[in-house]
Amino acid sequence: MTSTSRLSVNVNAVAMLRNRRDLPWPSVTNLASIALNAGAKGITVHPRPDERHIRRTDVHELANVIFNQFQGKELCLEGYPDNNFLDLVETVKPSQVLFVPDDPSQTTSDHGWDFSTHMDLLKDVISVAKSWGVRTSLFINPDESQPELAAQAGSDRIEIFTGPYGACPVASPASLLELEKLVKTAEAARDCNLTVNAGHDLTVDNLPALIQRAPYIGEVSIGHGFTADALIFGFAESVKRYRKALGEIG
Repeated sequence: MTSTSRLSVNVNAVAMLRNRRDLPWPSVTNLASIALNAGAKGITVHPRPDERHIRRTDVHELANVIFNQFQGKELCLEGYPDNNFLDLVETVKPSQVLFVPDDPSQTTSDHGWDFSTHMDLLKDVISVAKSWGVRTSLFINPDESQPELAAQAGSDRIEIFTGPYGACPVASPASLLELEKLVKTAEAARDCNLTVNAGHDLTVDNLPALIQRAPYIGEVSIGHGFTADALIFGFAESVKRYRKALGEIG
């Protein structure tokens, strides 16, 4: 087992809770700091145009905390590559940008890119992000044909949408079928020399089977399940629970 973490904690839900009231708590930066101190690799946020959870000010505050107080930790910005989002990426220069094909009205990212429609756009925005020194990742469906297209677009990484797998009961026949799709997609990405990330509805119960089959996964981004656990166990203990599920600590 390794002491290096692959866990990036998505704190969108923390911001959503805070935004219910005109109050500064719960603090996004404070809880992100707890997760990082407990061993998380980094923090992921998805600043949507309506700022219904993460606000642009949160992004700047998180960047300041992470880059000044947590050397070696990462900030990942997730979003649709419109001009406003790209301006934020250029200003903040996060460790990684995950481009997702979301409509602003979506509640969460629930599908990967349609490369036949968006290849030119993706090539352009990836080239621009790389010129800023930002690592790039593309959100893709669990389909072994997709990593090659992501590589053609010039991306450094892919993040496989694991929602269909997470929606199945653990170890059920349906989950095993979805797991096989994830593994084949991950293998195809590795064959294209792309680093493999994964995210959506991953939990301490369904992570072990995925990591056992695809131990080369470089990063998992977890928000909803992590926050649900944190309501019971707290942020620091939830980091430990997820790192155990990843096989990183005993």
